[in-house]
Amino acid sequence: MAASELYTKYARVWIPDPEEVWKSAELLKDYKPGDKVLQLRLEEGKDLEYCLDPKTKELPPLRNPDILVGENDLTALSYLHEPAVLHNLKVRFIDSKLIYTYCGIVLVAINPYEQLPIYGEDIINAYSGQNMGDMDPHIFAVAEEAYKQMARDERNQSIIVSGESGAGKTVSAKYAMRYFATVSGSASEANVEEKVLASNPIMESIGNAKTTRNDNSSRFGKYIEIGFDKRYRIIGANMRTYLLEKSRVVFQAEEERNYHIFYQLCASAALPEFKTLRLGNANYFHYTKQGGSPVIDGVDDAKEMVNTRQACTLLGISDSYQMGIFRILAGILHLGNVEFASRDSDSCAIPPKHDPLTIFCDLMGVEYEEMAHWLCHRKLATATETYIKPISKLHAINARDALAKHIYANLFNWIVDHVNKALHSTVKQHSFIGVLDIYGFETFEINSFEQFCINYANEKLQQQFNMHVFKLEQEEYMKEQIPWTLIDFYDNQPCINLIEAKMGILDLLDEECKMPKGSDDTWAQKLYNTHLNKCALFEKPRLSNKAFIIKHFADKVEYQCEGFLEKNKDTVYEEQIKVLKSSKKFKLLPELFQDEEKVLSPTSATPSGRVPLSRTAVKPAKARPGQTSKEHKKTVGHQFRNSLHLLMETLNATTPHYVRCIKPNDFKFPFTFDEKRAVQQLRACGVLETIRISAAGFPSRWTYQEFFSRYRVLMKQRDVLGDRKQTCKNVLEKLILDKDKYQFGKTKIFFRAGQVAYLEKIRADKLRAACIRIQKTIRGWLMRKKYVRMRKAAITIQRYVRGYQARCYAKFLRRTRAAITIQKFQRMYVVRKRYQCMRDATIALQALLRGYMARNKYQMMLREHKSIIIQKHVRGWLARVHYRRTLKAIVYLQCCYRRMMAKRELKKLKIEARSVERYKKLHIGLENKIMQLQRKIDEQNKEYKSLLEKLNSLEITYSTETERLRSDVERLRMSEEEAKNATNRVLSLQEEIAKLRKELHQTQSEKKTIEEWADKYKHETEQLVSELKDQNTLLKTEKEELNRRIHDQAKEITEAMEKKLVEETKQLELDLNDERLRYQNLLNEFSRLEERYDDLKDEMNLMASIPKPGHKRTDSTHSSNESEYTFSSEITEAEDLPLRMEEPSEKKAPLDMSLFLKLQKRVTELEQEKQSLQDELDRKEEQALRAKAKEEERPPIRGAELEYESLKRQELESENKKLKNELNELQKALTETRSPEVTAPGAPAYRVLLDQLTSVSEELEVRKEEVLILRSQLVSQKEAIQPKEDKNTMTDSTILLEDVQKMKDKGEIAQAYIGLKETNRQSPQDYHMLNEDGELWLVYEGLKQANRLLESQLQSQKKSHENELESLRGEIQSLKEENNRQQQLLAQNLQLPPEARIEASLQHEITRLTNENLDLMEQLEKQDKTVRKLKKQLKVFAKKIGELEVGQMENISPGQIIDEPIRPVNIPRKEKDFQGMLEYKKEDEQKLVKNLILELKPRGVAVNLIPGLPAYILFMCVRHADYLNDDQKVRSLLTSTINGIKKVLKKRGDDFETVSFWLSNTCRFLHCLKQYSGEEGFMKHNTPRQNEHCLTNFDLAEYRQVLSDLAIQIYQQLVRVLENILQPMIVSGMLEHETIQGVSGVKPTGLRKRTSSIADEGTYTLDSIIRQLNSFHSVMCQHGMDPELIKQVVKQMFYIIGAVTLNNLLLRKDMCSWSKGMQIRYNVSQLEEWLRDKNLMNSGAKETLEPLIQAAQLLQVKKKTDEDAEAICSMCNALTTAQIVKVLNLYTPVNEFEERVLVSFIRTIQLRLRDRKDSPQLLMDAKHIFPVTFPFNPSSLALETIQIPASLGLGFISRV
Repeated sequence: MAASELYTKYARVWIPDPEEVWKSAELLKDYKPGDKVLQLRLEEGKDLEYCLDPKTKELPPLRNPDILVGENDLTALSYLHEPAVLHNLKVRFIDSKLIYTYCGIVLVAINPYEQLPIYGEDIINAYSGQNMGDMDPHIFAVAEEAYKQMARDERNQSIIVSGESGAGKTVSAKYAMRYFATVSGSASEANVEEKVLASNPIMESIGNAKTTRNDNSSRFGKYIEIGFDKRYRIIGANMRTYLLEKSRVVFQAEEERNYHIFYQLCASAALPEFKTLRLGNANYFHYTKQGGSPVIDGVDDAKEMVNTRQACTLLGISDSYQMGIFRILAGILHLGNVEFASRDSDSCAIPPKHDPLTIFCDLMGVEYEEMAHWLCHRKLATATETYIKPISKLHAINARDALAKHIYANLFNWIVDHVNKALHSTVKQHSFIGVLDIYGFETFEINSFEQFCINYANEKLQQQFNMHVFKLEQEEYMKEQIPWTLIDFYDNQPCINLIEAKMGILDLLDEECKMPKGSDDTWAQKLYNTHLNKCALFEKPRLSNKAFIIKHFADKVEYQCEGFLEKNKDTVYEEQIKVLKSSKKFKLLPELFQDEEKVLSPTSATPSGRVPLSRTAVKPAKARPGQTSKEHKKTVGHQFRNSLHLLMETLNATTPHYVRCIKPNDFKFPFTFDEKRAVQQLRACGVLETIRISAAGFPSRWTYQEFFSRYRVLMKQRDVLGDRKQTCKNVLEKLILDKDKYQFGKTKIFFRAGQVAYLEKIRADKLRAACIRIQKTIRGWLMRKKYVRMRKAAITIQRYVRGYQARCYAKFLRRTRAAITIQKFQRMYVVRKRYQCMRDATIALQALLRGYMARNKYQMMLREHKSIIIQKHVRGWLARVHYRRTLKAIVYLQCCYRRMMAKRELKKLKIEARSVERYKKLHIGLENKIMQLQRKIDEQNKEYKSLLEKLNSLEITYSTETERLRSDVERLRMSEEEAKNATNRVLSLQEEIAKLRKELHQTQSEKKTIEEWADKYKHETEQLVSELKDQNTLLKTEKEELNRRIHDQAKEITEAMEKKLVEETKQLELDLNDERLRYQNLLNEFSRLEERYDDLKDEMNLMASIPKPGHKRTDSTHSSNESEYTFSSEITEAEDLPLRMEEPSEKKAPLDMSLFLKLQKRVTELEQEKQSLQDELDRKEEQALRAKAKEEERPPIRGAELEYESLKRQELESENKKLKNELNELQKALTETRSPEVTAPGAPAYRVLLDQLTSVSEELEVRKEEVLILRSQLVSQKEAIQPKEDKNTMTDSTILLEDVQKMKDKGEIAQAYIGLKETNRQSPQDYHMLNEDGELWLVYEGLKQANRLLESQLQSQKKSHENELESLRGEIQSLKEENNRQQQLLAQNLQLPPEARIEASLQHEITRLTNENLDLMEQLEKQDKTVRKLKKQLKVFAKKIGELEVGQMENISPGQIIDEPIRPVNIPRKEKDFQGMLEYKKEDEQKLVKNLILELKPRGVAVNLIPGLPAYILFMCVRHADYLNDDQKVRSLLTSTINGIKKVLKKRGDDFETVSFWLSNTCRFLHCLKQYSGEEGFMKHNTPRQNEHCLTNFDLAEYRQVLSDLAIQIYQQLVRVLENILQPMIVSGMLEHETIQGVSGVKPTGLRKRTSSIADEGTYTLDSIIRQLNSFHSVMCQHGMDPELIKQVVKQMFYIIGAVTLNNLLLRKDMCSWSKGMQIRYNVSQLEEWLRDKNLMNSGAKETLEPLIQAAQLLQVKKKTDEDAEAICSMCNALTTAQIVKVLNLYTPVNEFEERVLVSFIRTIQLRLRDRKDSPQLLMDAKHIFPVTFPFNPSSLALETIQIPASLGLGFISRV
């Protein structure tokens, strides 16, 4: 194809750029051959002229179409070159956040420097079992491909992980190993996969360090072989290491660290166990402080130390060995602090008692003097003598560092060896997968010996890689049978020869090391002389004579010769090693140097446990017997070359898989892409070489169907033939004229580079032309439609406007005429109204005014009259009050004054009384004065009496005179008042007349004023009314608004409450479902463990039955039962059996060891449980004895006994009255008719007797109930009497429950016996006095007999209790003996060899478990017998009571009642109708289970018979056993039924019909047990006849729970069967198949095999899924499954479909497009239509598809603006944030008309969703099973109508 056809206007090209490496530009005009300049425009809009190279005239590389950008496989790009690869990686990494990309067979992994959620177990499960090209690129896809090829091709595999330091090699290798550990599991329970993963932290701590480029850089290479057995389960692992960077132990560059383990030790120095190491801060030691960066951000060294120690423990490195390792590491740190003092230029010395050296010697257990001596001296041996020569300070420091490096290297190898021993397996290894984590190509400013070895290893790996890529490419061409020529590719064999061939660089280096005076300079000269100008790949720097340059495959590297010899020799003085070997206190130290005498390379030892496949040519390096110390002096280069050759042999014998890790930037910024650094690594790691090889051939491959689907638009109808292959050939010959640009293979079309882009261009042009034509036509049609619509609208508008105007004019005229008429009448009305109002107002005012004046006058006169009366009374009252107040004040003043004078006198008297002289004066003549005073008092008394009499007479005279005067005064005052009143009245009347005249004039003058005011008031009133009306209207509107708001608020509150209630209800339902799910998961785990136990038992039986190789014939039924279940792996047990026979020595080892460990653990648990039960039994016996003693000591309680006696007396009296009445009736009936027919059936007497018997039987039942009530009352009295400390004697121990219950029953019997005995102590006379007939005496005698019976039962119960105690003591003794025997057996087993020990332990365990089972069965039988015995005793007791009551009647009337009529009544009447019960013999039970369960074919039963027939038959058998009161038969039948169902499901558990059939029948059986249980809640829908069929004797609630659990297990098994059937269909039918043909175009694929999106033959479609759903639904309906259960199954099916589809969509970039979203929505709509057809829309199945529906909508909606983001956030509420972002990142346009999602839009989505609280998990849990419920569904089928068909073979069952 000519360049002029491709380099046209608007074509896009890549041009070199110094900053971005490559820049995109667009051609501004077509290129013509001969042009020297291209007119380009850059993306930022800048125009430039690009000059072509005048020599090569090479055009810039073309850019791929946008639809190819972001491809999963770089080889799918049409233009394969460096800028296309770089741009594709950048777009995927930056825009889509995808770190993995395929490049042919290589997985390119870019380090994101951020933790991504793409390595969880859900992702592992999603990739497990998938083809490599079906899912997005991932390290798990590479691991799955390796695992699948190992299993399919039976060939060992290798995963080669390479890259720069910091590119993520170690993490990638770690995830690959995690994938193998998760997917394969281990062959035993020893957790080998955990040990394999646990080796990582150990190796990282001792082999990783911080560098300037990586915080956790691996400083060694490692190759881990993960071993698998024949079932491809991990059995062990082996590790080989390469080229440990020992120089880091003694030197670190700036900003770097030593190995992690040293800093972990220093961080843990404060631990007690590390005190002896005398460590400190890392800055204290010379070997850890040189880099100046002892701390890594975000890393806790102390915590990492804990992880390292835990990993060591898990791998079997004991604590003593761990402390030994830490001692050696601490010794290395202290050794680094040893300092030397120069004596002269040739000698030095260590200061005496140097602390670091003292600590080192103490830790190593060596002598201080010897070590100090040999650190400063060396031994020189000649042919004759041996010299000890001192060394200089510089040499001593170098020797010290060399010793430290040597110790660390040996310790490293020792740890690796012990890790390998821990990972080694004794089982024969069938195959392995190797994971190579090795350093990538390195080039620094200063490159030394380490970089030389690393680049040498990369040269070898690159050669192997190129050969493998070339071979795969040629194999593809040969497979497709197309002609091909040899592809020229870069062969780096010359570079490898330069390094390793004879007289190569390594040979010359080894030779120089052997020279006595060899140096780096002389070696450099030899290199120049040998290779300079002779080898094109070897150069000499211009300005240096101590360096050389090698042209590697990736780049030129300049190596500095300085240090090469020293590092290659790795010289360590032998005397120092001998000192360390002589350590006797420290046993680990000599072990490190033991292997030095062997030939094994320190980094390439192969453990003996791995046996390679026969086809491999891998030979482990083994020691030859003749080699000694000479071989010990192998150089490092020689050792590395040998180990590298061994590695290459291993890799060549395996199928390699390549992972190239890329470091995106040097600053460890997350998701930041540096193009320069990326290009360097892409060139170095061989990715571009892969692209070049692919581009040299036919890089683009299409199947014929994919090509036809994609480019169907380029074909005409006549070109389309029935043969797709011929059609494609015809079209291609027309489209591409150069036939060399493509080739036709058998199944694919191969295109050269650029041809797909050309075809895409033609396709896009045709689509564009078609779009333009469609747009032109559509736009014209739309405009015509718009014009016609506008014209029609305009005419219609004009017509309506003109009509409207005419109507408006006519309306105006009518309104004008009406207005004039209205005005005339209105004006007249207003004038008349105004006149009437004025007249009415005047009259009203006059009347009001006159009335007002008259009322005022009357009121004034009334007030004056009343005022005078009030004044009169008030003035009198005031005078009296003033008088009283004055009198009271005077009296009060007198009192106060007199009191004051008395107080003064009293004070004087008190003062005088205190004076002695006063007493003396008073004493003189006191008697005389007293006599005088006495006489004076008498005289005064006489005078007082006379004065008093005078005063009384005067008072009487004065009072009479006063009364007379007062009456005169009153009379005069009244006359005066009357005169005054008359005068005042006349004056007031005159004044009133004058005033009225004056007011009349005022009223007349004010009339006019009032009229004016009235008019004004009326006007204001009207105005006020209008304002009030307005305000009223406003208030009404406000009121309505408030009412509306109140209503809205109430509605909102109601809605909020309802919403809250709904949420709380949903939360409760979720909690209930979670609890139910946890319970059902436990049931699932229990069933799994049960199956595992059965399988182990079967395996043990199988191993026991095959003592030697050979075939042993077994019974057919036995073999079928024993081999019902096999492991779900690719090799079944039957296939594995011959392999076991071939390898008798190794056949039992893995399984037996795991089984032995499990059984040993189980034995320990059982012994502990037995001991705890024994202690509990002893404690219970002591409590029982104490309780018994207390009960004997306790005095009798009279109150309870008296209550009991009174109760019995009342009952006996009532019973006496009842019996007396009945007896009178009977006598009357017999005396009335004494004919012979009296006793005949049907006669009145006979009927009376029948009634009496009926009442007696009813009374018997009542008596039974009363006995039970009395017993419960006695028990409650007993519990009330007992002290509280005795209440805890009942425990939950299941072993002692029955014993304690028996004790309780005995206590009840004893209490009842005591009460009856006390009752019987009353005298017979008392009983005779109770009634006159003496009937109570008969009852009393009967009760005495009952007491005797109870007493005998008490004695028997006591004896049985003692016997049981004795048996329990014997059982305890036997348990003790068994315990001793177990311990002896364990001691004996420990002395036996491992195989015999395991076999003996297994045999013993089997015997012990069998004995225990037999003992438990015996105990169960004994307990059943005891229960039956007690029930029989209860029946006898009831019968005795009945006989006693009948005896009473016989004693009352011995001659009138005979026995003949009563005897036939006691015989139960034989039923003529079928009672819905089936009878079978006990020995036919197994036959019943076999015919009805084990050998029943579900299909025949479902088609021909009623649904649930087996369940009905089983229940009717249970009913009959219940009718017989045979608990043993009920238990046996139910147990056999459950076990039979489990057995048939185990045998045919992968058959959907079988599982569905037994799920339906189990549920029906469960519903029958509920429906006929007799519980009211389950009997609501029963008919009376069905209620008669209820169970009468047994409560089977516990068995209902067991059946419910069994139904749950069957349901879960049904879901697993559904999932296994649907799983292969879902992805193909829901995603890949084009249900709507032609919507989605197929994009080009790369070298990886990809699943076609077009349905080929054999692929599944949506119709396949719907047909399968129909099949499931019809089978469940035929089996009569409950509708609610069918809904739950359908919901689970739809959840599986939605989850698997969504998970696949999230992991497949090619499925995230607009057209695929349409396909998914159409497919979902078809599923919804299926739900509607089956009437299952309310099953909740549609809701499970909501995440998938929203994901499909997300693919189709617009994704540009903020409004779009808001719509997406509100729409996708069922998707998590991670899922939404993932879909947007994966969205890929299939056609160039679609647009990609911008990064800014995705960030907007993330910002809007940051507050959403949802799960960070990316994928849905496809294994999730919704909790199942079994709603009660009663059957309307009558049991008596069920017929048993003869085809079931149940002739031994009879109907009852």
